[in-house]
Amino acid sequence: MIPPGGTDVEKSRFQELVPRARVRPPIDAYPVHPWRMIEARFCPEYLAQSETLFALSNGYLGMRGEPDEGCPARQPGAFLNGFYECWPIPYGESAYGFARNGQTIVNVTDGKTVRLYVDDEPFELDRATLLSFRRVLDLRQGLLQREIRWETPAGKVIAMRSRRMVSFVHRHLALVDVEVSCENRDAHFVLSSELATRRVDGDEDGDDPRRSGRFDGRVLSPVAQRGEGRRALLVHRTRGSGLHLACAMDHLLETRGRAEETLRLRPDFAEVDFSVDVDAGQPVRLTKFLAYHTSSGEDLNELLSRGEQTLDRAKGLGRERLLEEQIEHLDDFWACADVELEGAEAAQQVVRFNLWQLHQATARAEGFGIPAKGLTGQGYEGHYFWDGEIYVLPFLTYTQPRIARNFLRFRHRMLDQARARARELSHPGALYPWRTINGEEASAYYAAGTAQYHINADIMHALRQYVLATRDRDFVAREAAEMLVETARFWLDLGHFSERRNGAFCIDNVTGPDEYSAVVDNNRYTNMMARENLLSAVRTVEAMRKEFPQDHERLARRLALAPEETECWQEAADRMYLPVDPETGIHPQDDAFLLKERMDLDRIPPEKFPLLLHFHPLTIYRHQVLKQADVVMAMFLLGHFFSEDEKRRNFDYYDPITTRDSSLSSCIQSIVASELGYGRKALEYFLDAALVDLADIGGNVVDGVHIASAGGVWMALVHGFAGFRDHEGRYAFRPRLPEQLPGLRFSLRIHGQRLQVHARRHRTRYTLDGDAGLDFEHAGKPVRLTPDEPSVDLPNEP
Repeated sequence: MIPPGGTDVEKSRFQELVPRARVRPPIDAYPVHPWRMIEARFCPEYLAQSETLFALSNGYLGMRGEPDEGCPARQPGAFLNGFYECWPIPYGESAYGFARNGQTIVNVTDGKTVRLYVDDEPFELDRATLLSFRRVLDLRQGLLQREIRWETPAGKVIAMRSRRMVSFVHRHLALVDVEVSCENRDAHFVLSSELATRRVDGDEDGDDPRRSGRFDGRVLSPVAQRGEGRRALLVHRTRGSGLHLACAMDHLLETRGRAEETLRLRPDFAEVDFSVDVDAGQPVRLTKFLAYHTSSGEDLNELLSRGEQTLDRAKGLGRERLLEEQIEHLDDFWACADVELEGAEAAQQVVRFNLWQLHQATARAEGFGIPAKGLTGQGYEGHYFWDGEIYVLPFLTYTQPRIARNFLRFRHRMLDQARARARELSHPGALYPWRTINGEEASAYYAAGTAQYHINADIMHALRQYVLATRDRDFVAREAAEMLVETARFWLDLGHFSERRNGAFCIDNVTGPDEYSAVVDNNRYTNMMARENLLSAVRTVEAMRKEFPQDHERLARRLALAPEETECWQEAADRMYLPVDPETGIHPQDDAFLLKERMDLDRIPPEKFPLLLHFHPLTIYRHQVLKQADVVMAMFLLGHFFSEDEKRRNFDYYDPITTRDSSLSSCIQSIVASELGYGRKALEYFLDAALVDLADIGGNVVDGVHIASAGGVWMALVHGFAGFRDHEGRYAFRPRLPEQLPGLRFSLRIHGQRLQVHARRHRTRYTLDGDAGLDFEHAGKPVRLTPDEPSVDLPNEP
């Protein structure tokens, strides 16, 4: 929820500068804290949003933030990255090359529920007579904690504390810890711990393309069950994709009262009941250990054994050690990834919430991609898009390069499927899917899916950025060079040298980042990114040939790489069609964009946004209107190819017709506005991005957080306010802090060294922790830091 802010300045920032906020909860319910998200009283009206905002994940395992007792709940769930069901895509009229099978992340067996009964009466949060309520998501401890006191109809005062954790250290493990007592009388408690598998999965709203579809019938079929004492395991198999899931639970009970235990086991449900009689004030504590494992194979014994091993290890370490490990892990994360805002407590909370979401989505996602909603909900069906490479990888490359490398390697493992997709579309090389889980194209609407060929260049841009920042030669030799070659081959074949354009290299029938213009010729962003892709391939292959001839020889032999190919790529890049409108000096978004009627956004009522939910695509396509930054995005990523005057003209033209209907837009607009000195716009767009979930700006936070926008928040701070640029491995800073922000601190990992940056309104201090030295620019002037002179404090540009 949108933090209210403490000072008048902060209240102004969060109320006047974020007009699109849909949620503005009361100040007393959601107070500001720099390291915590606090719900100080039960607010059922925000239940749907809070299930997302209080969700826990580690990048592999995710759990929605519904109450411990399982109700009330709007969209309860648990998810595993890469665990999906597939289904045939229905078409009224199909055509060759259309995606054939959809993929949707599965809402898996849910193990976080622990129901409480007092004298055989269930505790129901929305019906109880609450005396106090407090729920806290602690970003330094990695815990969701809740404290409740309520009075039963019989006059008993019950106190309950709970903690929930999805482990960053142990990828397959989650923990639920519940303590309950009766303050004024003896009581009989039953704690009922569950594993529950839903028979039907998905959402009911079929009109919003951002949401997940509902499956026809059950998804998870029971395969095996096992239980003994306090331990239970359930194994299920998806009908279509054939993936196996094992979910297991075990328990530790601590009480001085008389206790009885009962295990119930069914194909879709397991339950362990702990029945305890206690004296007044005497606590009962139940710790629940949960393990999740998946497999594409048929060896069920091995899968069951893995679940047992995770539980055995967790119980051996013990609850307190597991909690300590979580804190130690997060200490390391915040040391390298935190962005500290000086004099802005409410904004600090918002920024750390977004950084937390980035970590939750990526920390333990080894072998998988980055779902658009992380593992906080089923929005966008759990698919991986270009979001990960353009919006999340910069954060990872400069703070946690090991994780960035893992995601790029995941893309390399999809290369054979990308080759197959390119062949299906009659091209050589490789074409990565627009949206996918298993590597196959899953977009049913080719105009805003397959036609977004720019995803190839987006992945290569992130790859090149990582290589230049880390100097990871091993990655280049083993994976990067092969990906660059195959995508360059694709671009060369997709485009053509046009006689009507004086031999310029043109790329027709594509869709750029702005999905409100589809299947156009010479989208500016696509052409510029394709040129970068081609040039990166040329530079990489030529560098290998000169500096590492054995690696080059292996690459050429493996890919049948002919010497003349790099010459063809260079020619296409050199002759790429990148026109400028002679009358306005504007860089056209595509060949026809400036010929269209300009949409008057001021005449469209607020309830008609986003346009995609209220207007037919053809109505949108025939107007000058943008879903998100397109040319402006190119001016950020490839800014060294634009003059300042060109940037200003383009921004001033495109910004008024950009709806920001995409959550990916505001952060980019903020960065470029910052560069151009539009301080108020930069701040407004930054807050719009930072609060996209907390203020539910898109009205769809119930379906999960916007992970790419969270990455964009980091980018808006580092690339925007601090003015960091990294074009072709040349690093530069030009800080321009808004007047409401006195200072900004963060650190970057460059060439294996840590560069700490402390930007203030008038000066910036740089401190290098490393032994190789680093060259960069500050406000256009060269700077060199060395082990002997590791720090410098410089004046900012006036």
